Amino acid sequence: MSKSAKKNITDGQLVIEQSRDALWPNYSPPQDLLFSHGVGSELVTENGEVYLDFLSGIAVTAFGHSHPHLVKALQSQTEKLWHLSNIFRIPASERFAGQLVQHSFADRVYFANSGTEAIEAGIKAVRAYQAGIGHKERFRLLGFTDSFHGRTIAAVAASGNPGYMQNFAPTDHGFDQVPWGDLKAVKAAISPQTAGILIETVQGEGGIRPVNRDFLAGLRALCDSHGLLLMLDEVQCGAGRTGKLFAHENFEIQPDVLAAAKGLGGGFPLGACLATESVGKHMVVGTHGSTFGGNPLAMAVGNAVLDLLLEPGLLDEVSRKGAELRTALENLVTAHPSVLERVTGMGLMIGVKCVVPNVDLMAALRTNRLLVGRAGDNMIRLLPPLNVSDAHLEQALNTITDTIEKLA
Repeated sequence: MSKSAKKNITDGQLVIEQSRDALWPNYSPPQDLLFSHGVGSELVTENGEVYLDFLSGIAVTAFGHSHPHLVKALQSQTEKLWHLSNIFRIPASERFAGQLVQHSFADRVYFANSGTEAIEAGIKAVRAYQAGIGHKERFRLLGFTDSFHGRTIAAVAASGNPGYMQNFAPTDHGFDQVPWGDLKAVKAAISPQTAGILIETVQGEGGIRPVNRDFLAGLRALCDSHGLLLMLDEVQCGAGRTGKLFAHENFEIQPDVLAAAKGLGGGFPLGACLATESVGKHMVVGTHGSTFGGNPLAMAVGNAVLDLLLEPGLLDEVSRKGAELRTALENLVTAHPSVLERVTGMGLMIGVKCVVPNVDLMAALRTNRLLVGRAGDNMIRLLPPLNVSDAHLEQALNTITDTIEKLA
């Protein structure tokens, strides 16, 4: 046992209390804030203090905390099967994939445990497609500055962000980056080795920045003319977050490959890589796999999340609430230009660029019991549950207003 642990005998049971120092120091959560449970858009501390959660686990708890439909789905499955592995058929994964295919551009779906794994699967699928049609020399993917695609070596290399690469990706691993929104730079960067283009439909970590409609259409046209694949990263902006099931539907452009995760599992680790038949058919036995991907527990929750996402009117409500929230925030920008600069985003994925340091505003809001995130370009990030109530939207706006007035 480590020196940083204490042993206590209570009622004959060994209780081991590990020190916080036992964890890797790669996160720095507020040490005085411990949550015991949550209901809907609210989180409750061990001391009974209630916080309004407008971060949603970074767009993960898409329907808030303890949603009864999701809880029931998971509880029911825990009494049946937890794990089989994909050596055997998992009917719930077949149902989930069928539903995703029915409601998207895709013909084939691969299930993983996270967004990074979905990105990795998509990268392999793009390269497998090019090799399968006789172009093994095409293996490079073209991406964009300020991107974020995950934490694995390939995902970090695909992002090309020095802050995430550090000493982990000393070579480019087959990825090139060009400035965001620069179609001429994209054209110039395409080479005989280029296999496809990878882009976030709405940038998350780099700043809540939706892709321009004309730019995305230009990327689609370039891919079509050069025999490349268009791969979209919708890990954060998919699963209803922008008011459409998938964010690219707002632009009427279809990809060849798409990575989804976060909100798709509603809080349970779940990722998915969607692809057209022409791409998916190359991912045959032996090309890729996952021990836990598509397991019965994840699939039970995923199907339940999709039930909620496909409820009539749900996505329209996301658009309405997002528009109202954005309008109110834009009014705050006008009223307090010394604190806020502009508002951006889509649906209930909203970024507010700050004049003051974003960490200061985020901390002040947390003091007033409103939880938000931060993003690049000195932004705070608002990601409330998709089913957030109008009352909680009003409460959040009142808190933001009060906090900003004090900062101003």
